[in-house]
Amino acid sequence: MTSSITVYLQGEIVEESIEFTLSELSKASGASTEQLSLWVAEGAFEPRGEATLAWRFSGSALRRAATAQRLTRDLGLNAAGVSLALDLLEEIETLRTRPDR
Repeated sequence: MTSSITVYLQGEIVEESIEFTLSELSKASGASTEQLSLWVAEGAFEPRGEATLAWRFSGSALRRAATAQRLTRDLGLNAAGVSLALDLLEEIETLRTRPDR
């Protein structure tokens, strides 16, 4: 007897030009504002604005935040580990999309 599992994925395309506040990014990514603040302190994100309430995150931050949330939840990484892992994943993506020389 064979069984099959159907998985449905849901997503949204977010333009780079869109900006999120800390609260909006938290809601969209599933990460708490405290986690996002820790990740900013570790350099995983570079929001525009000086004060926390004035922070604005680019559209690409949503993908990073969702990935950071999964790394924290699934692997138990701390803020410094998340920052390093995000940078390494970004570097791998850059290398994969680079044309061969």
